[in-house]
Amino acid sequence: MRPSATRPFAPLAGRLPALVLLAGLAGLAGCRGSGDGAGDRRTFRDSRDTYDPRSLDPALSTDVPTGRAVSYLFDGLVRFTPDARVEPALATRWEVSPDGLTYTFHLRPGVTFHDGTPLRARQVARSFQRALDPTVRGGRGWPLYPIRGAREFADGKATSLAGVRTPDDSTVVVTLTEPLAIFPKLLAMPVAAIVPDSVGPDFGQRPVGAGPWKFVEWRHDDYLKFARFDKYWGRQPGADTLIARIIPEPSTAVAEFESGTVDVLTVPEGETRSWEQTDEKSARLQSAPALILYHVAINTTKGPLADARVRQALNHAVDTRAILEQLLAGRGRLAASVIAPSLDGADTTRQRYAYDVNRAKQLLAEAGHANGIDVELWSSQDATLARLAQSIQGYLNAAGIRTKLVQRDASAVREAARNGQAQLYVKTWYADYPDADAFLYPLLHSQSKGVGGNYSFYENRGVDSLIVQARRTQDDAQRAALSRQADALAHADAPMIYLFHYNELYAVQPWIRGFQVPTIFNGQRWQDVRIDATGTR
Repeated sequence: MRPSATRPFAPLAGRLPALVLLAGLAGLAGCRGSGDGAGDRRTFRDSRDTYDPRSLDPALSTDVPTGRAVSYLFDGLVRFTPDARVEPALATRWEVSPDGLTYTFHLRPGVTFHDGTPLRARQVARSFQRALDPTVRGGRGWPLYPIRGAREFADGKATSLAGVRTPDDSTVVVTLTEPLAIFPKLLAMPVAAIVPDSVGPDFGQRPVGAGPWKFVEWRHDDYLKFARFDKYWGRQPGADTLIARIIPEPSTAVAEFESGTVDVLTVPEGETRSWEQTDEKSARLQSAPALILYHVAINTTKGPLADARVRQALNHAVDTRAILEQLLAGRGRLAASVIAPSLDGADTTRQRYAYDVNRAKQLLAEAGHANGIDVELWSSQDATLARLAQSIQGYLNAAGIRTKLVQRDASAVREAARNGQAQLYVKTWYADYPDADAFLYPLLHSQSKGVGGNYSFYENRGVDSLIVQARRTQDDAQRAALSRQADALAHADAPMIYLFHYNELYAVQPWIRGFQVPTIFNGQRWQDVRIDATGTR
């Protein structure tokens, strides 16, 4: 639950994913395709990463490449499916106490790590404690903070993790500080993956997990190589080997795909239209909504911006449809909600703020600003966000909202927004986990003002209450209804200019079967993917 510019589990703000799946490993026999289709190949070419992982240690999973590799090598008690559902992994089932505070997990029998070590409950407790240990310097232990005593242990104020018990080898009992229905989703994050008893000093370079793939080799800034774990408890991957290349240039990825040596490609935004308008290329496209919201935070404490009518006027003044088409090649869905449309709790039928300059001017006049207002629009110097800010400036000016652009480096603009200095702040929000709460709590709850992500400094007691109720309610339908209510109340208050939810666009080779674009970065483990030898280019 961090803003995008500080959230290493997301691409840099405004620099949308140049994720690619590539083959072509020079020097690795059998890893380079001929470009003529699948043939008898037994290797997946997975290279969605544009930079080297920080580590392969779950406790150090502070970035997307590390988190993705961890999902291949390790299992947690639960895991995400490609469409972001939580399913059992090392735990076959769990119960929740009536007060929502205690989770009892029952471990899967017969599971072994890659080195043959059997899974035991103590390893779960040690893994959680290790991820929180300040001496490990992981830095991403927050998914475990809801556990009672976790913050105290992470801060060095306690010598053990009070909220985790292991009454026997197959049972783990976790007690939280307060009810939190999303807790299983937090346990599907990479930092909560389970490691064996023996963790050496080079564990991040030569990891041992219990996941569907085992580690073979890592050539830094080039590739990682994994082999299928034949003793894996679950579905066996449909190939012997998984190669994860690290290629920073999207143009290189496109060339690889077109030569037939790339299995899956994230289509660069600049090439979206050419792919969509070419029959052969368009037949290979798959699109899926990402957990990314583009918006402009409106500081609701600043002068005329404290009036909801003025904030509504800002929304009506901006032609979001034109901006989406021109800047992002239509790769998204116009937003009338902070919640990603693929998630429970999103209201995809809600009427968005329509582009209507006359209505914007009318609202300004009703609020006592018939002659317009003066505002500052802050953005980072990232190319995409800078262009977005310039477009928004033009629309606001046309509606009598005289807008001055303020551009700083990412850290400076973020600090200004956190401190309440920025009146308007154009930004992206990347959700850490696939739940409405990952948007509602950081962006709209009053406890998240400033550093927590609520750069609008928005406060509505009704919204706060609904968000807290949703967090504590175990019934999924009730949670979704509460989330929709909170989101609707906030939408009427217009604490932001609602822009769009981003969509991923992949191209998939015809010989790849069963690949599904993941909603969350660690949701595609290549277990259900197969290579069809009859597939051709």
